[in-house]
Amino acid sequence: MNPRFSDALREASEPDWSAGVAHRFVRELGEGSVAPGVMASYLVQDHRFLDDFLGLLGAAIASADTFDARLRLGRFAGTIAGEENTYFLRAFEALGIDAERRIGEPDKAATRGFRALMREAAQAGSYPCAIAVLTVAEWLYLEWARRCPYPRPPHFLHAEWITLHDNAEFGEFVSFLRAELDRVGPSQAVRVGEFFTRAVRLERAFFDAAYEG
Repeated sequence: MNPRFSDALREASEPDWSAGVAHRFVRELGEGSVAPGVMASYLVQDHRFLDDFLGLLGAAIASADTFDARLRLGRFAGTIAGEENTYFLRAFEALGIDAERRIGEPDKAATRGFRALMREAAQAGSYPCAIAVLTVAEWLYLEWARRCPYPRPPHFLHAEWITLHDNAEFGEFVSFLRAELDRVGPSQAVRVGEFFTRAVRLERAFFDAAYEG
């Protein structure tokens, strides 16, 4: 039996996929041992994605070919704008990160690359391309979060970031994204594959960047 289209894309993205889900940052996050400076750098940079990510979700909603897809994507946009953004704000307060740093710290190369990729996918006017990038962003995070051991680390900075990406509702959303990618991706297989592999490569680079400087 032929593999699922999404599985084939993941396999084509190796070794970056495996390096991402088993990254040093992920291991230390699961142990609760990420250095505060590393966690701060990671979160400041990751928060920069929210604006472009919501734009990508909006583009996917606009270009989706079914009402059910629009509903699922719209509900998830609410989670990003609500629960996830609230975590960031609490984390910044706990780490002593003020608004000046959050706004003024330059984007790292991986951050610039991923933001540009999300904008490119959003502007492509292609539901399959938008879904490809969304699937990487959420599926890869689900995979690394599921590898984190129990019990969760004691500090909310680590535990809640893991839990946000390892819960039943999030798992169901990733399953929906994969099913959509399997359904619509083959119609633009080459272009979709390029977006997918670039996104995986940038996810790995983003974890690497947390340790720069």
